[in-house]
Amino acid sequence: MSSKDLTLIDRIKSGDAAAVARVISKVEDCAPDSADLMKNVYQLSRDGLVIGITGAPGAGKSSLVDKLALFYRERGDRVGIVAVDPSSPFSGGAILGDRIRMQTLGLDQGVFIRSMATRGNLGGLARATVDAVAILDAAGYARIIVETVGVGQDEVEIVKAADVSVVVLVPGMGDDIQAIKAGIMEIGDIFVINKADRDGVYATEKELESLLSLASRGDGWDPPIVKTVAIESRGIEDLAAAIDRFAEAQRGSTLSGTRRRAIARWRIVELLRERLLANAVGSPESSATLDRLADEVATRRRDPYSAVDEIIQGLGQ
Repeated sequence: MSSKDLTLIDRIKSGDAAAVARVISKVEDCAPDSADLMKNVYQLSRDGLVIGITGAPGAGKSSLVDKLALFYRERGDRVGIVAVDPSSPFSGGAILGDRIRMQTLGLDQGVFIRSMATRGNLGGLARATVDAVAILDAAGYARIIVETVGVGQDEVEIVKAADVSVVVLVPGMGDDIQAIKAGIMEIGDIFVINKADRDGVYATEKELESLLSLASRGDGWDPPIVKTVAIESRGIEDLAAAIDRFAEAQRGSTLSGTRRRAIARWRIVELLRERLLANAVGSPESSATLDRLADEVATRRRDPYSAVDEIIQGLGQ
C-alpha cells in the first residue's frame, strides 16, 4: 500500500470526515485500491452501535432518523448516517441524494451523512453500504444509523449490517402488517409506531402485540413497541432508551456472537460473489463473450442457462 493510502487510513482513525467520504467513494466505485483500504479499515473497529431503521414507505423513517440523530448529538455522541436510496437502473447512482431535511444536521461537525445507491441489491442494502458502516465505525462514530429505502419484505437484509433493527410502522396499516410479518416481524428488535397522533394507533398496537405474542426468540428478548411522533420529537427518548436496553441485553451473549458470525459469513459470501462476477465479466475478452451470449439469448438461439454454463466453464469452475 502506498504512503498516501496509509495517510488516508490515519486520517480515518483520527475521525477526518473528508477522508471518510473519500474512502466510501472508493468503495462505491470499486476503486483498485479499495480492497486494501478496507483491510486496514477493519483493523480499526471501535465497536460503534449500528442501528438499522427499516419499514414501509411513508412511515416517517427519515424524520425519525433525523430526530434520533439530534438526540444522540445532544448526548454528546458522534453520529454517522447512511441513507440507502433508490438506484437508477441506468447510472446506478443515488437518485435522491443527501436528504434536504438533514440540512441542519449536515452543518454539525459531529454528524456524517451519506446517501448511497442500492445498486440493485435485494433489501436496498448494497455491499458498499456495509463497508461504509465499517468505515464510520473506524472513524469513531459511536452511533451509526442505516436507513433503508423501504421496499417491502426484502428489507430483512438490514439485519445483516445492524446490531439493532428498528421496524417503523404507522397507524392504519391493517393488512400491511399481516403482509410483512413473515419477513419484518422476524428481524425486528424494536417496533416503532410513528405518527402516533393519528387515528388507529391503538388498533395497530394491538395487532402488533398479537403478532409478537406468536413469535419466539432464542435470545429471550421481548421486542418493545414504542410510539413516536417524530416531527414533534415525541417518543424519541423512549426509542433511544429501548435501543440502549437491547444493546445491553445483547452484550456478551452467545446469540449476539452467533448473529455477528452470521453477518460476517454473509459479508464473505457477498464479496466472493462480487469478485467472481468481476472475474467473469471484467476483462475485454469476457465482455465480448458476454455480448455474444446476450445476442444469442435475445434472438432465442440460446437459453440463458447454457450461456451461464459457458461463462463458468471459461472460469475453469
